[in-house]
Amino acid sequence: MMNERGRPARCLIVIPCLNEAAHIEGVIDNLGSALDELDARIVVADGGSTDGTRPIVARIAAENPKILLLDNPKRIQSAAVNLAVAHYGNDCEFLIRIDAHGDYPPDYCQTLMEEALVSGADSVVVGMQTVGIGFFQKATALAQNSKLGNGGSRHRSGAASHWTNHGHHALMRIASFRQVGGYDENFQHNEDAELDYRLVNAGFRIWMTNKTKMVYYPRSSVRPLFRQYFGYGRGRARNFLKHRALPSLRQLIPLGVAPVTLGAFFAIINWAAAIPFAIWVGACVSYGVWLGVKERTAHAPLAAVSAMVMHFAWSAGFWREVMSSASRPPLKVARREPSL
Repeated sequence: MMNERGRPARCLIVIPCLNEAAHIEGVIDNLGSALDELDARIVVADGGSTDGTRPIVARIAAENPKILLLDNPKRIQSAAVNLAVAHYGNDCEFLIRIDAHGDYPPDYCQTLMEEALVSGADSVVVGMQTVGIGFFQKATALAQNSKLGNGGSRHRSGAASHWTNHGHHALMRIASFRQVGGYDENFQHNEDAELDYRLVNAGFRIWMTNKTKMVYYPRSSVRPLFRQYFGYGRGRARNFLKHRALPSLRQLIPLGVAPVTLGAFFAIINWAAAIPFAIWVGACVSYGVWLGVKERTAHAPLAAVSAMVMHFAWSAGFWREVMSSASRPPLKVARREPSL
Protein backbone atom coordinates (compact mmCIF):
# COMPACT_ATOMS: atom_id res chain seq x y z
CA MET A 1 0.00 0.00 0.00
CA MET A 2 1.37 3.39 -1.04
CA ASN A 3 1.38 6.54 1.07
CA GLU A 4 0.52 10.06 -0.11
CA ARG A 5 4.03 10.46 -1.59
CA GLY A 6 3.70 7.30 -3.68
CA ARG A 7 6.02 5.28 -1.44
CA PRO A 8 5.27 2.02 0.38
CA ALA A 9 3.60 2.75 3.72
CA ARG A 10 5.01 0.43 6.35
CA CYS A 11 3.05 -0.40 9.48
CA LEU A 12 3.92 -1.35 13.07
CA ILE A 13 1.21 -3.42 14.79
CA VAL A 14 1.49 -3.41 18.60
CA ILE A 15 -0.37 -5.78 20.92
CA PRO A 16 -0.01 -4.85 24.62
CA CYS A 17 -0.46 -8.09 26.50
CA LEU A 18 -0.65 -9.55 30.01
CA ASN A 19 -1.86 -13.09 30.69
CA GLU A 20 -3.77 -13.59 27.45
CA ALA A 21 -2.88 -17.22 26.69
CA ALA A 22 -6.49 -18.00 25.77
CA HIS A 23 -6.64 -15.27 23.13
CA ILE A 24 -3.22 -14.21 21.87
CA GLU A 25 -2.68 -16.85 19.19
CA GLY A 26 -6.10 -16.24 17.64
CA VAL A 27 -5.52 -12.50 17.60
CA ILE A 28 -2.15 -12.88 15.88
CA ASP A 29 -3.54 -15.36 13.34
CA ASN A 30 -6.37 -12.98 12.51
CA LEU A 31 -3.86 -10.25 11.62
CA GLY A 32 -1.78 -12.49 9.37
CA SER A 33 -2.86 -10.99 6.05
CA ALA A 34 -1.62 -7.54 7.13
CA LEU A 35 1.96 -8.76 7.51
CA ASP A 36 2.48 -8.98 3.77
CA GLU A 37 -0.11 -6.54 2.43
CA LEU A 38 1.11 -3.70 4.66
CA ASP A 39 4.75 -4.76 4.94
CA ALA A 40 4.00 -4.88 8.64
CA ARG A 41 5.54 -6.41 11.73
CA ILE A 42 3.64 -7.43 14.84
CA VAL A 43 5.14 -6.66 18.25
CA VAL A 44 3.59 -8.36 21.27
CA ALA A 45 4.65 -6.21 24.23
CA ASP A 46 4.22 -8.52 27.20
CA GLY A 47 3.98 -7.17 30.74
CA GLY A 48 5.22 -10.31 32.48
CA SER A 49 2.59 -12.95 31.72
CA THR A 50 2.65 -16.08 33.88
CA ASP A 51 -0.16 -18.06 32.20
CA GLY A 52 1.73 -19.43 29.19
CA THR A 53 1.29 -16.40 26.94
CA ARG A 54 5.01 -15.85 26.47
CA PRO A 55 5.84 -19.42 25.27
CA ILE A 56 2.95 -19.19 22.80
CA VAL A 57 4.23 -15.92 21.34
CA ALA A 58 7.83 -17.15 21.39
CA ARG A 59 6.83 -20.21 19.36
CA ILE A 60 4.95 -18.11 16.81
CA ALA A 61 7.84 -15.63 16.59
CA ALA A 62 10.31 -18.47 15.97
CA GLU A 63 8.23 -19.50 12.96
CA ASN A 64 7.72 -15.99 11.57
CA PRO A 65 10.41 -13.27 11.82
CA LYS A 66 7.77 -10.56 11.31
CA ILE A 67 6.35 -11.35 14.76
CA LEU A 68 8.33 -10.18 17.77
CA LEU A 69 8.06 -10.61 21.54
CA LEU A 70 9.06 -7.54 23.57
CA ASP A 71 9.37 -7.35 27.36
CA ASN A 72 7.35 -4.56 28.94
CA PRO A 73 8.76 -4.10 32.48
CA LYS A 74 6.23 -1.38 33.36
CA ARG A 75 3.38 -3.82 32.57
CA ILE A 76 0.79 -1.19 31.59
CA GLN A 77 -0.55 -0.64 28.06
CA SER A 78 0.66 2.93 27.63
CA ALA A 79 4.24 1.87 28.35
CA ALA A 80 3.89 -1.15 26.05
CA VAL A 81 3.02 0.96 23.01
CA ASN A 82 5.66 3.60 23.78
CA LEU A 83 8.33 0.93 24.14
CA ALA A 84 7.38 -0.81 20.89
CA VAL A 85 7.47 2.46 18.96
CA ALA A 86 10.85 3.36 20.48
CA HIS A 87 12.35 -0.01 19.50
CA TYR A 88 10.71 -0.71 16.16
CA GLY A 89 9.00 2.46 14.90
CA ASN A 90 11.90 4.19 13.15
CA ASP A 91 11.28 2.59 9.75
CA CYS A 92 7.47 2.59 9.97
CA GLU A 93 5.01 5.32 9.10
CA PHE A 94 1.92 4.04 10.91
CA LEU A 95 1.18 2.50 14.29
CA ILE A 96 -1.81 0.20 14.82
CA ARG A 97 -2.78 -0.68 18.38
CA ILE A 98 -4.52 -4.00 18.96
CA ASP A 99 -6.20 -5.16 22.17
CA ALA A 100 -5.35 -8.78 23.00
CA HIS A 101 -8.80 -9.34 24.48
CA GLY A 102 -10.80 -8.38 21.38
CA ASP A 103 -11.81 -9.66 17.95
CA TYR A 104 -11.04 -7.97 14.65
CA PRO A 105 -12.08 -8.45 11.02
CA PRO A 106 -9.32 -10.05 8.89
CA ASP A 107 -8.95 -6.81 6.87
CA TYR A 108 -9.00 -4.56 9.94
CA CYS A 109 -5.49 -3.15 9.54
CA GLN A 110 -5.81 -2.74 5.77
CA THR A 111 -9.06 -0.77 6.17
CA LEU A 112 -7.46 1.49 8.77
CA MET A 113 -4.55 2.24 6.45
CA GLU A 114 -6.88 3.00 3.55
CA GLU A 115 -8.92 5.35 5.71
CA ALA A 116 -5.78 7.15 6.92
CA LEU A 117 -4.44 7.61 3.40
CA VAL A 118 -7.77 8.74 1.93
CA SER A 119 -8.68 11.12 4.77
CA GLY A 120 -5.17 12.37 5.52
CA ALA A 121 -5.93 11.91 9.22
CA ASP A 122 -3.21 11.72 11.84
CA SER A 123 -5.24 9.19 13.79
CA VAL A 124 -8.02 6.81 12.78
CA VAL A 125 -10.30 5.53 15.55
CA VAL A 126 -13.05 2.94 15.43
CA GLY A 127 -16.30 1.97 17.07
CA MET A 128 -16.68 -0.86 19.56
CA GLN A 129 -19.32 -3.57 19.57
CA THR A 130 -19.54 -5.19 23.00
CA VAL A 131 -20.45 -8.87 23.00
CA GLY A 132 -21.09 -11.19 25.94
CA ILE A 133 -20.98 -14.96 26.35
CA GLY A 134 -22.12 -15.83 29.89
CA PHE A 135 -25.33 -14.46 31.46
CA PHE A 136 -23.72 -11.60 33.40
CA GLN A 137 -21.39 -10.77 30.50
CA LYS A 138 -24.33 -10.59 28.09
CA ALA A 139 -26.14 -8.28 30.49
CA THR A 140 -23.07 -6.07 30.80
CA ALA A 141 -22.68 -5.99 27.02
CA LEU A 142 -26.31 -4.93 26.69
CA ALA A 143 -25.73 -2.13 29.17
CA GLN A 144 -22.48 -0.97 27.54
CA ASN A 145 -24.09 -0.89 24.10
CA SER A 146 -26.95 1.28 25.38
CA LYS A 147 -27.20 4.91 26.48
CA LEU A 148 -27.65 3.64 30.02
CA GLY A 149 -24.06 2.39 29.98
CA ASN A 150 -22.30 4.61 27.45
CA GLY A 151 -24.19 7.88 27.73
CA GLY A 152 -24.61 8.11 23.97
CA SER A 153 -20.92 7.88 23.12
CA ARG A 154 -20.66 8.01 19.32
CA HIS A 155 -17.93 5.39 19.07
CA ARG A 156 -20.25 3.03 20.95
CA SER A 157 -23.38 3.78 18.94
CA GLY A 158 -22.42 3.00 15.34
CA ALA A 159 -22.19 6.58 14.10
CA ALA A 160 -21.29 7.38 10.49
CA SER A 161 -17.67 8.26 9.68
CA HIS A 162 -16.78 11.73 10.94
CA TRP A 163 -14.03 13.96 12.33
CA THR A 164 -13.92 13.69 16.11
CA ASN A 165 -11.85 14.46 19.17
CA HIS A 166 -11.78 10.92 20.55
CA GLY A 167 -12.59 7.29 19.82
CA HIS A 168 -11.29 3.80 20.41
CA HIS A 169 -7.60 3.88 19.47
CA ALA A 170 -6.70 2.00 16.32
CA LEU A 171 -4.18 3.76 14.00
CA MET A 172 -1.84 6.72 14.40
CA ARG A 173 0.90 8.25 12.31
CA ILE A 174 4.08 7.58 14.24
CA ALA A 175 5.40 11.08 13.51
CA SER A 176 2.31 12.64 15.12
CA PHE A 177 2.43 10.19 18.02
CA ARG A 178 6.04 11.08 18.72
CA GLN A 179 5.55 14.81 18.27
CA VAL A 180 3.10 14.97 21.18
CA GLY A 181 5.23 12.64 23.32
CA GLY A 182 3.31 9.36 22.98
CA TYR A 183 1.18 7.99 25.79
CA ASP A 184 1.56 9.44 29.28
CA GLU A 185 2.78 6.44 31.30
CA ASN A 186 1.36 7.92 34.49
CA PHE A 187 -2.04 6.81 33.17
CA GLN A 188 -3.09 3.20 33.68
CA HIS A 189 -6.58 4.01 32.38
CA ASN A 190 -7.88 6.62 29.93
CA GLU A 191 -4.43 7.06 28.41
CA ASP A 192 -6.14 7.09 25.02
CA ALA A 193 -8.43 10.02 25.84
CA GLU A 194 -5.51 11.90 27.39
CA LEU A 195 -3.38 11.43 24.27
CA ASP A 196 -6.26 12.48 22.02
CA TYR A 197 -6.58 15.68 24.05
CA ARG A 198 -2.94 16.52 23.27
CA LEU A 199 -3.25 15.49 19.62
CA VAL A 200 -6.24 17.77 19.05
CA ASN A 201 -4.64 20.68 20.93
CA ALA A 202 -1.52 20.28 18.78
CA GLY A 203 -3.60 20.64 15.62
CA PHE A 204 -3.69 16.98 14.58
CA ARG A 205 -6.87 15.47 13.18
CA ILE A 206 -8.73 12.34 14.31
CA TRP A 207 -11.01 10.46 11.90
CA MET A 208 -13.59 7.99 13.14
CA THR A 209 -14.37 5.39 10.50
CA ASN A 210 -17.47 3.23 10.29
CA LYS A 211 -15.89 0.95 7.70
CA THR A 212 -14.47 -1.36 10.33
CA LYS A 213 -14.79 -1.93 14.07
CA MET A 214 -13.58 -4.19 16.85
CA VAL A 215 -15.50 -6.57 19.10
CA TYR A 216 -14.93 -6.21 22.83
CA TYR A 217 -15.74 -8.76 25.55
CA PRO A 218 -16.67 -7.14 28.89
CA ARG A 219 -15.84 -8.37 32.38
CA SER A 220 -17.80 -11.47 33.34
CA SER A 221 -18.53 -10.72 37.02
CA VAL A 222 -19.22 -7.80 39.33
CA ARG A 223 -15.83 -7.44 41.06
CA PRO A 224 -13.63 -7.10 37.93
CA LEU A 225 -16.25 -4.84 36.32
CA PHE A 226 -16.15 -2.60 39.39
CA ARG A 227 -12.33 -2.49 39.39
CA GLN A 228 -12.27 -1.66 35.69
CA TYR A 229 -14.67 1.28 35.97
CA PHE A 230 -13.11 2.49 39.21
CA GLY A 231 -9.86 2.72 37.23
CA TYR A 232 -11.65 4.51 34.39
CA GLY A 233 -12.99 7.05 36.85
CA ARG A 234 -9.53 7.66 38.29
CA GLY A 235 -8.11 8.04 34.80
CA ARG A 236 -10.77 10.57 33.85
CA ALA A 237 -9.99 12.53 37.02
CA ARG A 238 -6.29 12.49 36.12
CA ASN A 239 -7.18 14.04 32.76
CA PHE A 240 -9.18 16.68 34.58
CA LEU A 241 -6.33 17.42 36.99
CA LYS A 242 -3.60 17.41 34.34
CA HIS A 243 -5.31 19.51 31.69
CA ARG A 244 -7.59 21.64 33.86
CA ALA A 245 -10.48 20.39 31.71
CA LEU A 246 -14.06 19.61 32.69
CA PRO A 247 -15.53 16.24 31.67
CA SER A 248 -18.28 16.36 29.07
CA LEU A 249 -21.90 16.80 30.13
CA ARG A 250 -22.71 13.10 29.81
CA GLN A 251 -19.77 12.38 32.15
CA LEU A 252 -20.72 15.10 34.64
CA ILE A 253 -24.08 13.44 35.32
CA PRO A 254 -22.68 10.11 36.66
CA LEU A 255 -20.27 12.01 38.91
CA GLY A 256 -23.14 12.48 41.33
CA VAL A 257 -23.79 8.76 41.76
CA ALA A 258 -21.23 8.08 44.51
CA PRO A 259 -22.22 11.18 46.53
CA VAL A 260 -25.97 10.44 46.35
CA THR A 261 -25.33 6.79 47.29
CA LEU A 262 -23.36 7.83 50.34
CA GLY A 263 -25.95 10.50 51.08
CA ALA A 264 -28.68 7.86 51.23
CA PHE A 265 -27.25 6.66 54.54
CA PHE A 266 -28.45 9.94 56.06
CA ALA A 267 -32.01 8.70 55.50
CA ILE A 268 -31.87 7.44 59.11
CA ILE A 269 -31.92 11.13 60.05
CA ASN A 270 -34.13 12.47 57.28
CA TRP A 271 -35.87 10.19 54.76
CA ALA A 272 -35.49 12.86 52.04
CA ALA A 273 -31.77 12.08 51.86
CA ALA A 274 -32.62 8.85 50.05
CA ILE A 275 -34.65 10.51 47.30
CA PRO A 276 -31.76 11.18 44.84
CA PHE A 277 -30.52 7.62 45.33
CA ALA A 278 -34.01 6.21 44.76
CA ILE A 279 -34.40 8.28 41.59
CA TRP A 280 -31.12 6.92 40.20
CA VAL A 281 -31.98 3.30 41.02
CA GLY A 282 -35.48 3.72 39.64
CA ALA A 283 -34.18 5.24 36.41
CA CYS A 284 -31.71 2.37 35.90
CA VAL A 285 -34.27 -0.33 36.63
CA SER A 286 -36.87 1.33 34.41
CA TYR A 287 -34.38 1.58 31.57
CA GLY A 288 -33.50 -2.08 32.08
CA VAL A 289 -37.17 -3.07 31.81
CA TRP A 290 -37.51 -0.96 28.67
CA LEU A 291 -34.43 -2.64 27.20
CA GLY A 292 -35.95 -6.03 27.97
CA VAL A 293 -39.10 -5.16 26.06
CA LYS A 294 -37.17 -3.58 23.19
CA GLU A 295 -34.54 -6.32 22.82
CA ARG A 296 -36.82 -9.18 23.91
CA THR A 297 -34.16 -10.59 26.21
CA ALA A 298 -34.11 -11.83 29.79
CA HIS A 299 -30.70 -10.21 30.34
CA ALA A 300 -32.09 -6.68 30.46
CA PRO A 301 -32.99 -6.49 34.19
CA LEU A 302 -29.45 -7.59 35.05
CA ALA A 303 -28.15 -4.99 32.59
CA ALA A 304 -29.52 -2.38 34.98
CA VAL A 305 -27.38 -3.89 37.75
CA SER A 306 -24.29 -3.84 35.52
CA ALA A 307 -24.98 -0.22 34.65
CA MET A 308 -25.31 0.73 38.32
CA VAL A 309 -22.00 -0.99 39.10
CA MET A 310 -20.34 0.96 36.27
CA HIS A 311 -21.89 4.28 37.31
CA PHE A 312 -20.99 3.94 40.97
CA ALA A 313 -17.46 2.61 40.34
CA TRP A 314 -16.69 5.35 37.80
CA SER A 315 -17.97 8.07 40.12
CA ALA A 316 -16.16 6.62 43.16
CA GLY A 317 -12.91 6.32 41.20
CA PHE A 318 -13.16 9.90 39.99
CA TRP A 319 -13.73 11.34 43.47
CA ARG A 320 -11.08 9.08 44.98
CA GLU A 321 -8.49 10.51 42.59
CA VAL A 322 -9.65 14.09 43.13
CA MET A 323 -9.54 13.76 46.92
CA SER A 324 -6.12 12.12 46.83
CA SER A 325 -4.89 15.17 44.91
CA ALA A 326 -6.48 17.69 47.27
CA SER A 327 -3.06 18.96 48.38
CA ARG A 328 -2.28 20.19 44.88
CA PRO A 329 -2.82 23.86 43.89
CA PRO A 330 -6.41 24.83 42.95
CA LEU A 331 -7.33 24.00 39.36
CA LYS A 332 -8.24 26.63 36.79
CA VAL A 333 -10.84 25.12 34.48
CA ALA A 334 -10.05 26.03 30.88
CA ARG A 335 -11.85 23.76 28.45
CA ARG A 336 -13.64 20.48 28.11
CA GLU A 337 -11.99 17.13 27.62
CA PRO A 338 -12.65 14.94 24.59
CA SER A 339 -15.79 12.94 25.34
CA LEU A 340 -15.83 9.17 25.21
